Amino acid sequence: MLKKLHIGSEATMPSNCFGIGKICKLKEEMVIKRNKAENAAHRRGILREISKQDGEKPDFSVELNATNFDSVLKDTPAPYAIVEFFAHWCPACRNYKPQYEKVARLFNGADASHPGIILMTRVDCALTINSNLCDKFSVRHYPILLWGPPKKFVGSGWDPKQENSEIHSIENGRTADILLGWINKQLGSSYGFNDGKYENEHLQRNFSDPAQIARAIYDIEEATSTAFGIMLNLKMIKSGTRASLIKFLQLLVAHHPSKRCRKGSADILVDFDNMCSSEILSAKNEEADSCSKKGALGNYQICGEEVPRGYWMYCRGSKNDTRGFSCGLWVLLHSLSVRVEDGESNLAFRTTCDFIHNFFICEECRQHFYDMCSSVSTPFKKARDFALWLWSAHNKVNERLMKDEASLGTGDPEFPKVIWPMKQLCPSCYLKMSDESSKIEWNEDEVFKFLVSYYGKELVNLYKDKELRAGGGTEKAVNEELVASTNAVVVPLGAALAIAVASCAFGALACFWRSQQKNRKLRRSWN
Repeated sequence: MLKKLHIGSEATMPSNCFGIGKICKLKEEMVIKRNKAENAAHRRGILREISKQDGEKPDFSVELNATNFDSVLKDTPAPYAIVEFFAHWCPACRNYKPQYEKVARLFNGADASHPGIILMTRVDCALTINSNLCDKFSVRHYPILLWGPPKKFVGSGWDPKQENSEIHSIENGRTADILLGWINKQLGSSYGFNDGKYENEHLQRNFSDPAQIARAIYDIEEATSTAFGIMLNLKMIKSGTRASLIKFLQLLVAHHPSKRCRKGSADILVDFDNMCSSEILSAKNEEADSCSKKGALGNYQICGEEVPRGYWMYCRGSKNDTRGFSCGLWVLLHSLSVRVEDGESNLAFRTTCDFIHNFFICEECRQHFYDMCSSVSTPFKKARDFALWLWSAHNKVNERLMKDEASLGTGDPEFPKVIWPMKQLCPSCYLKMSDESSKIEWNEDEVFKFLVSYYGKELVNLYKDKELRAGGGTEKAVNEELVASTNAVVVPLGAALAIAVASCAFGALACFWRSQQKNRKLRRSWN
């Protein structure tokens, strides 16, 4: 499915401009420069601490503006949000900020005591870019605090006279103690300022509930961003690993379940040759700066500016050193395996094996996975074969780790390694189970059906639910999101290419698309 790309975006381009002509271009450049200048000082990624000078404490609240207000609130996994509308010149606002940040520290940031519950944000109404936004929410004095489900802030506004609104004004939150008391009253909680770093007290342990996997969409984004960050920080992109990364990025462009990560991967692919060409990597300094965190590649966010968030949802462990990234990476690989077509299966298999071999930094795990890859002598011809091989490989890893963790006492007591799926999740997957040897005879047809449903439909159900709850998406829009999350990738019309054509290998198509894109000079945005 091809979609037409718009030149520019509503947030940055005058409404009477069509991207052609010197006057329109000049207007566009002026608007972009103005917005960038304002954003540079005020935009923050979610849960990312901003370094301060002169001993100032970092900000934990997330500063929003008209360009990212809807997207951040729409995509947050938190069920509640507080938006503080303020003006930077207002003395009362400056004095209130430490009180607000004291509460935000509990809910925002990598060291938050209670992450994923409340997204605490701020909007500076003194900035021109935010004037209309502040008007929509009836800001008549500073500061004002609004509370509600994040999705209810998206594409809407607030009127104090409106009845039955799910957005409420916090009338009295003038100190940190009063604000936290108000929150505790709303949630029936007992949060306190002495609460330590998140110790995962709110785990969902109902393994028999297949709907829990829907929360993993956030963990897949987190794992993708974390893996990309590791590559850059450790300067792992070299002449010998470059081709492996390109193929894996092509796989993500075509089949990543998150639209943000598909877009981010495509953005990197488009400019990859300019930053990490073979010539650059073969130069005297093989670990080229341009392919590291400090170089040009470090300016790219593979899953958007709000990721990584700094915590896990589905993959939370009961201890801070269990599950997390390794769990998220497994879910990512499984989600890719059920989205490839038959003709892509062997290429996806080799791409996955090469990626783990070149970029997974746990040496023992990397070697064990590579040995399993090397044991496959016959190329896969069906997507089913790849999905079942990965499922079997994951269970072999769990079997090995079960023994190690049992003898060393290093496992997660609340999430012990198990052979998967458990019978509660998929009774039809089990043909026979020996009590004496604990060996299982599997119905692989049923296992494959389960994998496709669990890592396909169930995984993206959260997107569907979010659209319906927000009330801003039609059934058609939801269906398009689900389709895009399974087989298709949205590409520019000028590239004349749809990677999701089932009969073609994603690698060749993505390569062709990337080469076409390199020659395009127009500013582009994605739908």
